[in-house]
Amino acid sequence: MVAETSEQPIAPKILGMHHSAYLCRDAQETRDFYCDVLGMRMRAALAIEKRPGTQVDLRYLHLFFEMADGNYIAFFDLPDSVREAFFYNKDSMQEYHFAFEVENRSELDRFQERLQAHGLPVRGPIEHGFVTSIYFHDPNGLQLEFTHRTERHEEILVDEEAKADEVLARWTAETAAGKAERLRPDAAQ
Repeated sequence: MVAETSEQPIAPKILGMHHSAYLCRDAQETRDFYCDVLGMRMRAALAIEKRPGTQVDLRYLHLFFEMADGNYIAFFDLPDSVREAFFYNKDSMQEYHFAFEVENRSELDRFQERLQAHGLPVRGPIEHGFVTSIYFHDPNGLQLEFTHRTERHEEILVDEEAKADEVLARWTAETAAGKAERLRPDAAQ
């Protein structure tokens, strides 16, 4: 943790995530999935011709889908540079995934049934202790998760927070040498 100093202004409070944005294979296909399958509301479809803040030509459609908490997931449809190779199913352990929160286990089960009714493979439910989750992929290869907080959510996170700095320090010490070798600028070639 970085200590505050008189030379550093205090950071403003981050209220939450407004949106996360990702590439999509096709705007209509993405709209159909997020609205018709997941039940989100499409709030914007912005057709743009220039890279924001510049006069550089860049034609794209920017889509925004709203969740119940007022946050959004957004997508860029870039028709002039889209490449099929980008849209493979991402592996959550080696790349990334996105977890949407639902209210309770009943809602999680309802989503699992809904996804399966749409012919989507669903993994789970998986009990993680503090949350229970199901996993699936969207049409763009993004791994998505629906999760709900268990009754022990806060209790487990309080316990984990108390030892987080120690666990992180031990992990860093154990993995530093291997990372130093693999994360050199010339290692990517």
